[in-house]
Amino acid sequence: MALKIFNTQSKKKEEFQPLQEGKVGIYVCGITAYDVCHVGHARSAVVFDVITRHLRSKGWDVTYVKNFTDVDDKIIDRARREKTGIGEIAERFIREHDRDMAALGVLPPTFSPRATESIPEMIRLIGDLIAKDLAYPMDGDVYYAVGRFPGYGKLSGRNLDEMLSGARIDSDKKRSPLDFALWKASKEGEPWWESPWGRGRPGWHLECSAMSRRYLGDTFDIHGGGEDLIFPHHENEIAQSEGATGKTSVRYWVHNGFVRVNSEKMSKSLGNFFTIRDILQQYHPEVLRFFLLQSHYRSPVDFSDSALNEARQGMNRIYSMLKALKDEAGGNGAEAVSAERDKETAVQLETLPKRFAESMDDDFNTARAIGHLFDAVRMINAAMAEKKPVVSSGVLLQAEKTFLGIGDVLGLFQQEPDHYLHSDREREAAKRGLAVAEIEQRIAERLAARKAKAWARADEIRNELAEKGVLLRDGPDATTWTIA
Repeated sequence: MALKIFNTQSKKKEEFQPLQEGKVGIYVCGITAYDVCHVGHARSAVVFDVITRHLRSKGWDVTYVKNFTDVDDKIIDRARREKTGIGEIAERFIREHDRDMAALGVLPPTFSPRATESIPEMIRLIGDLIAKDLAYPMDGDVYYAVGRFPGYGKLSGRNLDEMLSGARIDSDKKRSPLDFALWKASKEGEPWWESPWGRGRPGWHLECSAMSRRYLGDTFDIHGGGEDLIFPHHENEIAQSEGATGKTSVRYWVHNGFVRVNSEKMSKSLGNFFTIRDILQQYHPEVLRFFLLQSHYRSPVDFSDSALNEARQGMNRIYSMLKALKDEAGGNGAEAVSAERDKETAVQLETLPKRFAESMDDDFNTARAIGHLFDAVRMINAAMAEKKPVVSSGVLLQAEKTFLGIGDVLGLFQQEPDHYLHSDREREAAKRGLAVAEIEQRIAERLAARKAKAWARADEIRNELAEKGVLLRDGPDATTWTIA
């Protein structure tokens, strides 16, 4: 099945054909480095990490570029408040970003450029736009003349005349209210670079045009980012890049949906954000990844503690199955199995990678792909729940290998099941103010009661633990526990 991608510009799914055979170039707008990352940042990072992983799983050589904006009004404001330089602020929060991404299992991009590293490219780009009468200098500033670019609005679907209607000029230097700054003259106390138009710094939109061209060329395959960047940021990128080169800059535009809290976009400006760091104190990083991947990347995600706990329970189901596979695989001899069930299970497992790949090839549909995983979990658990083994060790090992291979694309199931489940129990016990040692002591008391055939006392202990969210499972060799 050919890969199809929903292109924001055409508003439809299109078959993906890379510009260069065997290679894919992708650029994603990264953070402005002035604060720690929140869950909205995590969604974009995880989405494009999985997209990149899937493209590589199909055999393409992917060059993935994700930038840092390290000069911006917000960075300057924070540096001023903390009485330090913008370099120190940007460096601090880039380090924090990298820590968060590593914790989430997000693979490092091929290149992670900083805007300040590409100032010469930005100055040359501005010069090209001025030469083509698409930009004009004014008292040390340089503005893009939006009305002179005939394709303006083609990404967002906005009409230029409608945008102009009722718009107000926010600067007496601009010829039109839609014109935007390519270069800003320096103000006292602000960072600056020398340019033909005087000392100043680049505009935000310009930075991504210059960096994407530097690392991927005039035309590249995929440009990604959150849907809030469609207008004006990405619309302005098109105007800058295509205005300068006369070429199509991006062949497929890909945008992820918002993370919402109470039906509002999660953002620092609204004050309704949760940092990645805060969430990872409460949940395993793979739980957050899984939560974000349960929805199609273009759909909004409603963030809540209950939704995260549901994702946690889903991850526990899969990790519990993976643990059972390890435990059972060594004991199932060929004489113990049902030939019919063994073959049936093997065939279902053989089709799982194909069904997973077909879902991912349909515009990276992780929600459907995860649905196929849970179908397989139910099938495998049913086979292992029989009083005697009905599938062979070979099939159980096949199941484990299949899940781990899919996990490599999703960035999930990267831990040993025992370690994952143990850490989950400890984390959840701590959240509820429960001591692991006390829980295990109570389980030992219950075991002693059962051995003494004091069934009422054993049931009493089970119920007491259940009221605290501690669920017991009696096995042939031991009693295990989880927290709901």
